[in-house]
Amino acid sequence: MTVDVLSALPRLAQRLGGAEASLASAERLSGGASMETWAFGVEVLGVVRDYILRRRSAPFDPENSRSTSLAAEAALIRAVRAQGAPAPPLAHLCDAHDGLGEAHVTERIAGETLGRRIVTDPRFEAVRPRLARQCGEILAVIHATPPPSEAQLKTADFRVELGRYEDAYRSLGAERPVLELAFRYLKTAAPEPVDPVLLHGDFRNGNLMIAPSTGVAAVLDWELSHIGDPAEDLSWICVNSWRFGRPDMPVGGFGAYADLLAGYEAAGGRPVTLKRLRTWQALGSLKWGVMCLMMYQSWVGGTDASVERPMIGRRVSETEIDLINLMEAGL
Repeated sequence: MTVDVLSALPRLAQRLGGAEASLASAERLSGGASMETWAFGVEVLGVVRDYILRRRSAPFDPENSRSTSLAAEAALIRAVRAQGAPAPPLAHLCDAHDGLGEAHVTERIAGETLGRRIVTDPRFEAVRPRLARQCGEILAVIHATPPPSEAQLKTADFRVELGRYEDAYRSLGAERPVLELAFRYLKTAAPEPVDPVLLHGDFRNGNLMIAPSTGVAAVLDWELSHIGDPAEDLSWICVNSWRFGRPDMPVGGFGAYADLLAGYEAAGGRPVTLKRLRTWQALGSLKWGVMCLMMYQSWVGGTDASVERPMIGRRVSETEIDLINLMEAGL
């Protein structure tokens, strides 16, 4: 069923602000195959409050999807905020009365999310040296959060993820020598499992709202949350693809490994060795390389005609360079 979001937002505005509320503004920010994001303002007695609507525009298949439902996202946001993690405050979990399908509303947090701006814009020069430690501290809080039972999160570990992405790679019929070597290498380098914790699942520069004066203002996009190894979250932000042209700054293009790990331990996180983090980082680069190949294949096969697919597909070569550097260094 097609949903006219703009027609539904005035009613949603009154649910948020009461009978005297009106819709002050509305703008679609992004849209993928299954998810939409809208920014909108609600005016009550001359005062405007800003919100973000996330809604699923295609049917959700929990059995075959890595992402969570938006209701699960809402539960996760409540849970991590209760522990002190900076997630955007949940304002409303939509129901049938709203006419928007599966959706939730959070308050809009001011700041910047574009990774390249965060690592280069002079506005963030003063706060950049603090960001890696802040990320470690925030991840320690997330990992200490009891997973909400209603979220029904999936569990993954290193060997399971490695096997899943190798299956995806083999299904493409690709022949990439560096990726072949990386699969073999990581099978022997796989770390021993540890007690699993709640993971954000996509903690990286680009999913962080950064304020120029204070640093990390909010952690966004909780749809890939799951249960797993703490090093998975700590490593994902270190994958070179999320450094935005600053390979010398391994944490998000703005910081050092030591600061990330120090912040994590200082906030109560279990100690994670640099080798364990870099082993997971190599898996992260390998996973992203396979994803790039999959995006390219979707364009070649005609299932997705967007120019973004082949552009991202070209980046598999970047991940191959990353993997060679990690393997040559012995991780």
